Amino acid sequence: METRKVSSEFGGRKFSIETGIANQANGSVLVSYEDTIILVTACANRQAKDAIDFLPLTVDYIEKSYSAGKIPGGFMKREGKPSDREILSSRLIDRPLRPLFPNDYHNETHVVATVLSYDPTADPDIVAITGASAALIISDIPYTKPIAGVRVGKIDGNLVLNPTRLELEKSTLNITIAGTKDALTMVEGESRFEPEAEVLEAIFFGHEKIKELIKLQEELAHGIGKTKWAVVKKEIDSNFYKQVRDLAYNRLKEALTVKKKKDRELAVITLFEEIVTQINDGAGEDKSFTVQQIYGNLEKEIIRSAIVKEKKRVDGRSLDEIRPISCRVRLLPRTHGSGLFKRGETEALVVTTLGTSEDAQRVDNITGEGSRKFMLHYNFPPFSTGEARFLRGPGRREIGHGNLAERALAQVLPDSETFPYTLRIVSDIWESNGSSSMATVCGGSLSLMDAGVPVKSHVAGIAMGLIKEGNDVFILTDILGDEDHVGDMDFKVAGTSAGVTAIQMDIKIEGVTKAIVQEALEKARVGRLHILDSMTKAIVEPHKTISIYAPQIKTIFISPERIKDLIGPGGKNIKRIIEETNTKIDVDDTGKVNIASYDVESGKKALEMINELTEEVVVGKIYNGKVVKIMDFGAFVEILPNVQGLVHISNLDFKRTERVTDVVHEGDEIAVKVLEIDRQGRIKLSRKDALKS
Repeated sequence: METRKVSSEFGGRKFSIETGIANQANGSVLVSYEDTIILVTACANRQAKDAIDFLPLTVDYIEKSYSAGKIPGGFMKREGKPSDREILSSRLIDRPLRPLFPNDYHNETHVVATVLSYDPTADPDIVAITGASAALIISDIPYTKPIAGVRVGKIDGNLVLNPTRLELEKSTLNITIAGTKDALTMVEGESRFEPEAEVLEAIFFGHEKIKELIKLQEELAHGIGKTKWAVVKKEIDSNFYKQVRDLAYNRLKEALTVKKKKDRELAVITLFEEIVTQINDGAGEDKSFTVQQIYGNLEKEIIRSAIVKEKKRVDGRSLDEIRPISCRVRLLPRTHGSGLFKRGETEALVVTTLGTSEDAQRVDNITGEGSRKFMLHYNFPPFSTGEARFLRGPGRREIGHGNLAERALAQVLPDSETFPYTLRIVSDIWESNGSSSMATVCGGSLSLMDAGVPVKSHVAGIAMGLIKEGNDVFILTDILGDEDHVGDMDFKVAGTSAGVTAIQMDIKIEGVTKAIVQEALEKARVGRLHILDSMTKAIVEPHKTISIYAPQIKTIFISPERIKDLIGPGGKNIKRIIEETNTKIDVDDTGKVNIASYDVESGKKALEMINELTEEVVVGKIYNGKVVKIMDFGAFVEILPNVQGLVHISNLDFKRTERVTDVVHEGDEIAVKVLEIDRQGRIKLSRKDALKS
């Protein structure tokens, strides 16, 4: 392929896209943003897959450790399975691309974004979205509409394009936006209680910036793009389509009015099997797949038509109606906090566990090393949808849903100074029929309060849907699984009564306008307030005390100069306290000490032992000390561990003392009073004044 490079300034930094590398791929680009450089390739099989009606697209985002000048940790010393960060970035790239492929394109397609150089001022996940689009646009793969991605922050009330990681720490917004030059195709992010109007402004601020990167791709593709493959539309014989429609339509319409999910599914599948049998008996060949395609189209037509023409949904609700809600806490007596949230036929058991700093998760990736003291893990077992299949580890969907719920709840958590615990929330979905991730947010809020975590307020989440027919737009509140399947948008919004904490929007059409997003945000706000009201009836505020089964953490502060006394040579002192009291103790460089114990007495004993080792000398206080050294001019007395002071010979007794040994000897235990601590930290003691007192 011809080597070509286009570049421009974007957000105050240089952005460039270059071709002519990895030329065996259908399309490939080297995309750079400052010193962040990513190779993005797009490959596809020329032959379409048979008997499928979906897009077999896979996106892999890979961070090479060498991109940040690092060698991978662990025994193997090479990159292994994708990290959560890589999986989440893969999803960020996949979701805005997917709706823009032709409907009849069923070829195995693989997009790979490999981070080659990492610049902390330019996040590679955002760059990779634009790179993936560019690789597809210049390829012969039938993808024709470029997209781009940006991140928007808000610092001191001002919107910031592609903020750095350091800037994001001060930002009240962190929203990723992707879309075409005409409409949005994906939104994901978090905010610190920003109102809907501010979130909307940030989204469309980002969308305006996207257009600059799309223009750059169009410049690159001009005269260099390959001829796109023709997508062959597999036409279904109109007579056969009519035959299946005549057999199925009225009965399927009736089956889709069954309100309970399992009963509705049974009615729909039973009718399908009956029609397939009837068709195949007279056909002389297996027509099952074609019947399935027609049947799916009819199901979509019936559900959408009922919404558009009758304003009636599958389960009989109005467009803005939320399913019945129930909330419970304290279900599990031995856990630290538990909440059961049920909305219609979606049910999540969410459990909070309190741990110590030792339980924090170590994080090591190209952005640096650190630890996570808040984790949310989401599990979606097959029984939640009535399926019989093997249990596997968490997939990309589970990791993505867990991350969204984690971001939603993180905004209300106390800081580590106020509440020095590591927190792990686990959401087990018991039943699913629409937006189990938002049920996780609600259940997580309940369980945090039940665990006694001093959160700022409840957080609730709701999923919004869209049916768009021509210029007619219908926003659905609290969507079902069926409505998600046949609809045009899945828009999840979580927040408190004050504002939004997390947001995620996936589009199944070519994009949505500002008016649609604005209406959806407002209806989500109304729905969220309704759910928050139900949650408040279950538990109004966090419990004042934590579970007796949780570690009891007491925080004290010691002088940084006394840390060495607490640790002891080779850690001898702190190890002895931990072993003797069965506690966990950690101390940082500032002198903050956390003592974690599972019973009150152990904690008290550990505190006493720490105080003995680190107690500060107080002027005027009397101590019982031990004479450790005799000198002609006085005696040195150890009044605290490793803390000595001098009793001058004149302060040993009321009468004149000729020799120190006339009064005390090494090893004697005597009472002394602290008279003074000079600027050099030397301690002046008096036995005489202690006897007076």
